[in-house]
Amino acid sequence: MQEITRAADPATFEIVKNSLYKIAEEMRVVLAKTAYSPLLKSAGDYSCGVFDAQGNMVAQGPDLPIHLGSMPDAVRAVVAAFASDVHEGDVFVHNDPYFGGSHLPDVNVVRPAFYAGQLIGYACLRAHWPDVGSATPGSYGAVTEIFGEGLRIPPLRLISRGVLNADLEKLILANVRTPDERKGDLGAQLAATLRATERLNTLAARYGAQELVRQMAQVMDYSDRLMRAALIDLLDGEGAFEDFCDGDGIADDESGKDARFRIRLSIRKRNDRLIVDFDGTDPGVKGPMNAPLSVTASGVFCGLKTAVDPNNLIPPNSGCWRSIEIRAPKGSVLNAEFPAPVVYANHEISHRVADMVMGALASFMPEQVMACSQGTSAILTLGGIDPRTGRHYVSYETVKGGYGARPIKDGINCIASGISNTMNTPVEVMETAFPVRIERYEINPDSGGAGRFRGGCGARRVWRLLARADAVGALCMERMTSPPFGLLGGKSGAAAVVTLTTADGSTRHLPSKGAFNAPAGSLIDMRTPGSGGFGPVTGRDPAAVGRDLLDGYVSEGAAVHDYGIPDPQALLKAAAAEDKA
Repeated sequence: MQEITRAADPATFEIVKNSLYKIAEEMRVVLAKTAYSPLLKSAGDYSCGVFDAQGNMVAQGPDLPIHLGSMPDAVRAVVAAFASDVHEGDVFVHNDPYFGGSHLPDVNVVRPAFYAGQLIGYACLRAHWPDVGSATPGSYGAVTEIFGEGLRIPPLRLISRGVLNADLEKLILANVRTPDERKGDLGAQLAATLRATERLNTLAARYGAQELVRQMAQVMDYSDRLMRAALIDLLDGEGAFEDFCDGDGIADDESGKDARFRIRLSIRKRNDRLIVDFDGTDPGVKGPMNAPLSVTASGVFCGLKTAVDPNNLIPPNSGCWRSIEIRAPKGSVLNAEFPAPVVYANHEISHRVADMVMGALASFMPEQVMACSQGTSAILTLGGIDPRTGRHYVSYETVKGGYGARPIKDGINCIASGISNTMNTPVEVMETAFPVRIERYEINPDSGGAGRFRGGCGARRVWRLLARADAVGALCMERMTSPPFGLLGGKSGAAAVVTLTTADGSTRHLPSKGAFNAPAGSLIDMRTPGSGGFGPVTGRDPAAVGRDLLDGYVSEGAAVHDYGIPDPQALLKAAAAEDKA
């Protein structure tokens, strides 16, 4: 274990540490109040962070775990590209997955913070733009090279010493379908990062630039010590897990079948070190399910942080991960090589890896893990001409599913899970912003895996396209053929299903990934995955099944089939009487 270096003044350390996290949190507030797209202002698909001058993350806001591993790489890419050619008033922009990004829709705005001429750090805000070009509205088509995924921006200087590069801004906006909305979201990112650098400047004025830089290093050391201490307190051991993904969105034979591919993971924990090895994982695939290593790392870090630090006592920053080693074969689906397409992998592979980490840890940390959650971001994009305005629109939604059962609790219904932390976009917001009507949004019963503790249920959401509102849609979903697994005797949750019913009444199942045409009047019916159960079904309290019957989470048929309840009506009546009492 590394030598412990303590802050000279513990009170100052606590004030500075908490101030840094509040700066990241304040960035989030500014972005939410000023962004244009519902995906940002309502769903919250973005992350805010404070970084040191080398690009290490010092503090992340209460945002998305999916960005834990990749945001530092994004800032380091700016540091590497510009070195000492960074000045007060500069702002940088990029989204390149091969320069520390995640996928092209995630656009990073990176602003350096100076005090008295000294560079003290950076603020970075990564926001998902609903469209960055490509052939498919929402930039979610199934392509075979990153060149087809939309506008790829290497680390570039957007603002130089306070002066906007108007030509670069014009270039960016010329390559997206909704330029006014994108300009508004970019402005919100600029405002939020400006607020962060102003707050860093205030801290530096109070404590001195050198002291602030020293305290930032101390904050990361603090997280490192806490993570190592947490690991030491847990038993040493080894575990392995293997799972398959539904496909990459590209047909692999004449019948249009999308071939599965496999991910293999092993974990070895010794003292205060932990090695995660993906040896044996399949090579890269043709479609956009190839993950850059930093994306894979985000899934690993999320799974480990949840298991090792269930009370969330360790501040998430670059110091947390010093004791974690990640190995993935170069060129595999978990360590992509240029120019492999990556857009789906950012969230789908992150989800998969985070859940698989839990599966591997279950063999020697059974009380620290949870069953598989929905395992997908369940993305639906829609785009076309809004007949109400005559202008292009792009809708991007990530639909919630089940949260996995835990060693002492049932899972949670219809909530962002695993690597995600986005919010439900209200029905009223969707119907106001886009030419759609949400006809159903409800819990999907019997979708949570049975077990001593039941998995959370998935959702059912139905969209209807309005008259004269022909659209091009795209799906990106996993867990259609690989249902969310249970742990330690728990059963799998229900797999996802999506159908398209056109105005003439014909219905067809949609594939898990890729674009499709949705004529005006069509219905898109999505049932998101549930989640796995935890522990053997025989251990479930019959009264808990009765409450599930009363709440509509479990049907009478499932009570008989999955839980062996001979008389569900008796349990239902008992639960109703208890509810009234």
